Amino acid sequence: MTRSRQLHLGAFMRPVSLHTGAWRFPGAAPDANFNFALLKRFAQRLEAARFDAFFMADHLAVLNMPIDTLKRSHTVTSFEPMTLLSALAAVTERLGLIATSSTTFDEPYHVARRFASLDHLSGGRAGWNLVTTSNPEAARNFGLDEHVEHGERYHRAREFYDVVTGLWDSWADDAFVRDVERGVYFEPEKLHVLDHKGEHLSVRGPLNIARPVQGWPVVVQAGSSEAGRQLAAETADAVFTAQPNLAEGKRFYADVKARLEPLGRARDHLKILPGAFVVVGSSLDEAREKRAQLDRYVHYDSGLASLSIALGHDVSHLDPDGPLPEIPESNASRSARQRVVDWAREEGLTVRQLAQRIGGYSGLEMVGTPVSIADQMEQWLVEEGSDGFNVMFPFLPGGLDDFVDQVVPELQRRGIFRREYEGSTLREHLGLPRPANRFFAA
Repeated sequence: MTRSRQLHLGAFMRPVSLHTGAWRFPGAAPDANFNFALLKRFAQRLEAARFDAFFMADHLAVLNMPIDTLKRSHTVTSFEPMTLLSALAAVTERLGLIATSSTTFDEPYHVARRFASLDHLSGGRAGWNLVTTSNPEAARNFGLDEHVEHGERYHRAREFYDVVTGLWDSWADDAFVRDVERGVYFEPEKLHVLDHKGEHLSVRGPLNIARPVQGWPVVVQAGSSEAGRQLAAETADAVFTAQPNLAEGKRFYADVKARLEPLGRARDHLKILPGAFVVVGSSLDEAREKRAQLDRYVHYDSGLASLSIALGHDVSHLDPDGPLPEIPESNASRSARQRVVDWAREEGLTVRQLAQRIGGYSGLEMVGTPVSIADQMEQWLVEEGSDGFNVMFPFLPGGLDDFVDQVVPELQRRGIFRREYEGSTLREHLGLPRPANRFFAA
């Protein structure tokens, strides 16, 4: 196999594990999702292992399932992402810091300002995960009785991106001369007033913070629907996606990369990083037993609630031991819903079996030895199923330590993952160019 391409690795760290039973696993820290001392340790371990980034997803609703189910969740209390990443910026030096912020329930001036601030505080390590927010329960926390329609969310997101990046370009890189003798702090001709008036947004500008260190913080997109793929091709530097196997990953990779050339973008300027749930064992049997043990800590009620969320409909009334009936589309994530429906049809799974799978973890998983996991990651890289992975740990701290101590050295031995950082910014880690200012020549 060729070793010319290099693997990129992000760490999915909010929640610290997507597995519902993670906090109950023997040796795991039950409060790892809300313990700054531990999160600081995790970030520093990831940096020592030369990970590209620490990634924080976000959710904007707590009451999205019955209370008897919710009481079993370790995700109900979490730090606000920008606050936590700002704190982690002070205790790390190279690790990228990526957070989710919603284009549906936030305003572009807020988003532009927060991520510009984080980019300056971290020395150029910030990334914005642009999401439209699929969970309909979030709408109730922002003055809406019903969720914004799927297509409208994506139209707003596209305009939102233009406004945020326009605000990041408010100032030329050399606008702030701070000339003490002349008494001139900045050159007025190097300030641009955006004055945006569009279908969804009206923003005058300019941003009250200097242009970010990276020009623009790295923009990440997470949608896999048709609208999401097109938005990613037009706007994103990286895509965090959920692909269940290599065949699906290759189809997604080819589709999104093919959209770049007509837009005048280079293929390598968009990194595709599917989530991978990684369970490491000294043998395949040991790794499988770890996964099975994790699943035993998932209560059926939790699995049922997770299944309802994935399908966008309450399924608690269905026969648990019967097949999944026809489920209409909803305003929730269409790609997630379709994956669940496909599993039910292709594998003949009952509602109970689907709930058990969804309740633990139901995406791409790599369960095995350090060598077999490295084999899979290398195959995805070489066969163009991905440019790397957003690694999901089964439990903390043990699952993270297993990956850092055992899998990373094997990837480095093969020459497909760095031993040292090549630069200091997240764009440099990912091999991405610094965007030119659209209003000012370099």
